This record gives sequence, C-alpha cells and structure tokens, in this order.
Amino acid sequence: MMLSPGPYCKARATEMSNLTDPRNLPGADPHTGNRKIDPVTGYDTTGHDWGGITELNTAFPRIVIWALVLTFLYSVVAWILLPAWPIGRDYTRGLLGLDQGKEAVEGFHDLSGARQDWLSRFEGEGFPALQSDATLMATAMPAAARLFSDNCAACHGTLGRGGPGFPVLSDDSWLWSGDAAEIATTIRHGINADDPDTRYAEMPSFDWMARSDRAALAEFVAGLPNGSADFGSPAGVLFAENCTSCHGETGAGGLGIGAPPLTDAAVIYGQDPETVMQTLRRGRHGVMPAWSGRLSDAEINLLALYVAQLDHHGKGTQ
Repeated sequence: MMLSPGPYCKARATEMSNLTDPRNLPGADPHTGNRKIDPVTGYDTTGHDWGGITELNTAFPRIVIWALVLTFLYSVVAWILLPAWPIGRDYTRGLLGLDQGKEAVEGFHDLSGARQDWLSRFEGEGFPALQSDATLMATAMPAAARLFSDNCAACHGTLGRGGPGFPVLSDDSWLWSGDAAEIATTIRHGINADDPDTRYAEMPSFDWMARSDRAALAEFVAGLPNGSADFGSPAGVLFAENCTSCHGETGAGGLGIGAPPLTDAAVIYGQDPETVMQTLRRGRHGVMPAWSGRLSDAEINLLALYVAQLDHHGKGTQ
C-alpha cells in the first residue's frame, strides 16, 4: 500500500525543484534555462553584472588545486623530517635531527678557528709591523669594523664622529695620542674607569669663581676656535691663571694629560658660552669603560689599529 505525500512534502519538493531548476538561476533564459554565453571565452555567465562587467562561470584552476596538494604534502614531510612540535620545554627533533642552536655554535667555532690564524698576530707583534703588512690589514679591517660597530659605535657613532659628551675619533685631535699603542692603552684600561691602571681626565669645577668671572671666561673660551679671543683681556688673564696648565697657553692642548684642545671643532661637550658656563660651574668627569675584561688583547690591538685609521688627516700628537 502506497501513501500519497502530504501537503508539506509537496510544498517542500516544489521549493527544492525551484532551487535546482536552471530556469530559475540568475541570468538564465526563463524558457530554456540557458544563460548567456561569453563570445570571447565560450564560458557561460553567472548572471552577476557589475556596471557592464559580467562574471564568467569558469572552473577552479587545476594549478591552484595542485599547489594546495603539494603544499599540504610538503607540510607533512617537513613535520616528519624537521623540528616541529613543542613538547613542554623541548620539541620534536624530526628524523633529520636538525638543531639550529647547535649549528650556530658550530658555525661560530669554525669562524673563530679560521680567523685565529691571523688574529693571533695582533697579540704578539708590534704595531708598526702589523701596519706595514698590507695583506694582513686588508684581511683584518672588516673584522675590526664589526668590533667597532659592536662595542664603540653606540657612543662614538658608526663613523667615529662622536657626539655630545663623546669624543670624535675620526680627526687629528686626541686626548693623549693618535698612535695605535696609545689608543690600545685607552681601550684596555679606560678613562676614569674602575681599572687599577685607568687613565684620568677630569675637568674640575670652578664654582668657587665669581659668576661674572666665569661668564667672562666662558665668552673667552667660546671665542678660541674662531680666533676672536683676546689673550690680553681680563678674561685672557683668567684663562692664563686657571686653564693653561691643562689646555696649554693658547688652548691647543697637546700636553698628553687628557685635556682636550679648545681651539678646534672637536669639543666633547660643546663650546658655546652657555655650555662652557655649565662646564665651569659643575666640571666634567666623563668615563671611558675599560675593555680588558671583555675583549682579548688581540681584539683590543686590532680595534686600536682600526681607530687609528679613522684619523684621515694624520696622527694627532695631543
């Protein structure tokens, strides 16, 4: 015995028929169910139209399907062969057992061993002999540049041009000397540093001096670079009585005691009257850290030769 479908079933079937009937699709002919065919490509259209641009009913590109399949297969292979999944504080090593941390350490040791052949010369040979070996210097200077960038550039700049509070290293003005051996001593023991053999360079405070005298002296010092300072003036007398023992009679330095020249542009803190006034009132006590505990003797000597070469105008003898 067969039961006839109820009214709900008939309505549902009619609704499904309408959804699948090609004559009811957007852009289809209401009699035949065919949609418009694009004359250029031969594909039928979806019935969607955006300002005269009609969407084609094209098949999904096979190359994309293959790309997705290959990508999935590669991910599975990589998951099996390479380190992939974290497991607590560790991770799966994969069948190849690769370890980037171990590879990095091994690469560092290989590099260190390769450069040790020439780096060892910087520990035992004198600076003149090292500087005269053009082949050695050509090999070593790129490594020296990296040393400078890693350890010195933060204060002195990538090109050694210094900045407020930090000396210029690329000119011919030096607190002690531009000789590589002297530079190595400064790097090794520092200036005003926590090292038993550190060098000392301190500008004392002249707060005891009358403010009017300090102001006159500041104007005098500010005029030294452009030659406008009058040594016969009262301010010049103040300079002679209080400053020449460190900076020299003309302010040119050159005494090798850590006192900078006051007659050129290589002023550490600035030489406008306001800055000089602040220096006279509070003094200066800049610190150059000692690197003997952080760099090897060979690296310090290599770095000293690099800094000495930054002086493009010849060796200073301050």
